[in-house]
Amino acid sequence: MAATAAASLSLHLRLRPPPHAHRRPPRHAPFLLSPPLPTPCPPHQLHVANGRLPPPCRPSVKARAGSIEAPSLARLGGTVETDRLPADVRDRAMDAVDHFGGRVTIGDVASRAGLQIDLAERALQALASDTGGFLEVSGEGEVLYVFPEDYRAKLAGKSFRMRVEPLVDKAKEAGAYVVRVSFGTALVASIVLVYATIIAILSSSSDEDNRGRRRRSYGSTMFLPTDLFWYLDTGSSRRRRVEKDKGMSFIESVFSFVFGNGDPNDGLEERRWKMIGQYISSNGGVVTAEELAPYLDVPAPAEQTNSKDDESFILPVLLRFQGHPLVDNQGNILYRFPSLQHTTSSKGGGSREYVGTRWSTMLSGIEKFMEEKPWEFSKANALERAMVAGLGGLNLFGVIILGNLLKQMTMTPGGLISFAAQLFPLLQIYAGSFFAIPLFRWLLLRKTNNDIARRNKAREERAQELLSPEPSLRRKLLSARDMAQRKVITPGEIVYTTEKDLLDQEYEVREWERRFKKLESD
Repeated sequence: MAATAAASLSLHLRLRPPPHAHRRPPRHAPFLLSPPLPTPCPPHQLHVANGRLPPPCRPSVKARAGSIEAPSLARLGGTVETDRLPADVRDRAMDAVDHFGGRVTIGDVASRAGLQIDLAERALQALASDTGGFLEVSGEGEVLYVFPEDYRAKLAGKSFRMRVEPLVDKAKEAGAYVVRVSFGTALVASIVLVYATIIAILSSSSDEDNRGRRRRSYGSTMFLPTDLFWYLDTGSSRRRRVEKDKGMSFIESVFSFVFGNGDPNDGLEERRWKMIGQYISSNGGVVTAEELAPYLDVPAPAEQTNSKDDESFILPVLLRFQGHPLVDNQGNILYRFPSLQHTTSSKGGGSREYVGTRWSTMLSGIEKFMEEKPWEFSKANALERAMVAGLGGLNLFGVIILGNLLKQMTMTPGGLISFAAQLFPLLQIYAGSFFAIPLFRWLLLRKTNNDIARRNKAREERAQELLSPEPSLRRKLLSARDMAQRKVITPGEIVYTTEKDLLDQEYEVREWERRFKKLESD
């Protein structure tokens, strides 16, 4: 039974004769749909995402237990179904539910969150199971998920994982901050250790007078790195101004100079699929390959002169949103996504007038094309980078001098000198990598940013083609608009809901039919 609950991800409505008509179903039992078809309708199977009942047959809410069966999502053994979902899938699905006001179709969540159809369905089932959501079925067999207003609070109260995740995220942020600060602090510590050891070695090889003169002499040398550390003074007004302008302390800028600041396009794929899903949904579930090209990695139009009919780049979109190609009367290849044609939102909807120059108006918040951000070498400002490079050079110079002095020593060192000698291999690695890593990154970023610029330009050119389409493309776009079938499911079309007891709904329908017949007789 537990396997059945976990595997019920297809949400098919299966019609069969009621095996136990005398048994009354439990009140408010979630996800147990029971309305049978009227007698004239032959038994058949309904697919809730795409299929529709052939007219004039339509499901009746005159229910008997077992007539129509939807997957049972009741939690077994106290398991929190949502905890089995990846955190980003759960959060994206919940954001989509909030956007549509708590009443959604699978297509709504898939398009808004950019999720695969089956993954969006699984997320909705888990959320509804854990939060007391219920199903609504329209007259055409479409299934909607309805969630209470406080479903987030209910889920947070049941899910230990959701309560722990904020603490884990804070711990990760604190750990990342410690790593950045530690790397910058290591530069300061390396300089102090290297130059203090150099002084100790030079002092140990001189007499008392020479030691005094060398101490005063090299004391001024020690003052040089200390003088450069004025940025570390928490009372420095200039440092506070830099932190305010850039949001980064000088110590953090050391790590930024060496390793950069991470991927500026983090979450790019999620953003890509959200834009594609929302675009398809807003155009009634029928689009052309040219319309999706501005969001995909495609060659520029000039580079596609020999293969203009190659639309293989759209295959990942078809797989994710369960689309399929179709051919119109003019022989144009269009792409239909049935699951994204049913929605609870009346906003959007493409029409013939939104072709060409008004294409950008139709987007209404959706970006015209997906633009990648170039990688930055470092977010530290120019002055901070110069200071970091200067300190790194000072450290590298000191390590070279210290290495020569350690080779010339004939006696076994002790104290500070012995400690520095043991750490010297690490000091060499740190000083060398301090410049080797940024140099390698700089060479790599040049190529990476050139590739990003090329992809951005290709997508932008594809978007420009839609602003002033050539005659053949315009006809293709108009054909896609004509074949769009965006269906808004209103509350008035709901014929069954798991929120109410089946016998209560049976009484309501009988009462409605009685009044309707009375009106007809009058």
